[in-house]
Amino acid sequence: MIIQTGLRTDIPAFYAPWFANRLREGFVLVRNPYNYHQVTRYRLNPQVVDLIAFCSKNPAPLLPYGELLAPYGQYWFVTITPYGRAVEPHVPDKRAVIQSFRELSRRLGPHCVGWRYDPIFLSDVYSIEYHLHAFEKIAAALAGFTHTCVISFIDLYQKVRRNFPEAREVSPADRLTLGKEMIRIAGRYDMVLRPCAEGDELAPYGADCGGCMTIAVYESALRTRLRAPKRKSPRSECACFMGNDIGLYDTCPHLCRYCYANNDPTAVARNRRRHDPLSPFLIGTGEAGDILHEARQESWVDGQLTLEF
Repeated sequence: MIIQTGLRTDIPAFYAPWFANRLREGFVLVRNPYNYHQVTRYRLNPQVVDLIAFCSKNPAPLLPYGELLAPYGQYWFVTITPYGRAVEPHVPDKRAVIQSFRELSRRLGPHCVGWRYDPIFLSDVYSIEYHLHAFEKIAAALAGFTHTCVISFIDLYQKVRRNFPEAREVSPADRLTLGKEMIRIAGRYDMVLRPCAEGDELAPYGADCGGCMTIAVYESALRTRLRAPKRKSPRSECACFMGNDIGLYDTCPHLCRYCYANNDPTAVARNRRRHDPLSPFLIGTGEAGDILHEARQESWVDGQLTLEF
């Protein structure tokens, strides 16, 4: 099976010691984000966990725990964008993140690390020309360290509108202009561009519109086939394999203004104060009324290596 860590928060950046403790103890407890007292227990055992998927803006704090992660398959999406502190207040210097990206690639291989350049929005500061210049600069720095770049355009969810009121949607014409040129740039650096939940409008220009966090991507990282169960994403336009996420919303102190996973910065601060690196829960601990459910877990690896990878 696959354990997700990054759809609700950035565990490598802010909770690396906690995650290391979970690996040592061999399990984690996760609250249902929509039913507080419903708790799922996942075993963190490489016999049943084939791959751990990460999404991070700062992998560096988890790098010292490579020995603990070594028994597991891994796939990392690392987000590197050109935005400044006014948009991404607590994301480290991009040059440091690029160095961490390269280190991950050296350890795991470029087929196990993908670059995310998202979400894309336009403003007086971040024009089309600005994005294309920044995109090529980052692509050049990552050349040879990945073969995948994921892009998406900003989605103005209600919480995003509240936390980032000056954000505006990217028009279809501008999406096409940016997408076509980014496909060309990515190809120059031996990368395939994968739009995330953006339909197939860029497919005729060379984009892979089949999804980003897909079983095929994870199979490529593992170099084997997976007998994964069929799961439908809650978003009709999304082809990614969701589920089994051990994170929690309102816990990411990056406080990026476009973030959909944080509802309120005060909630993030409150949750951070409740974090205990020794707890089996990311935030807090067990409470009266909790109902514990053991996740059904099994390896999905079919054991057949294939030359296709």
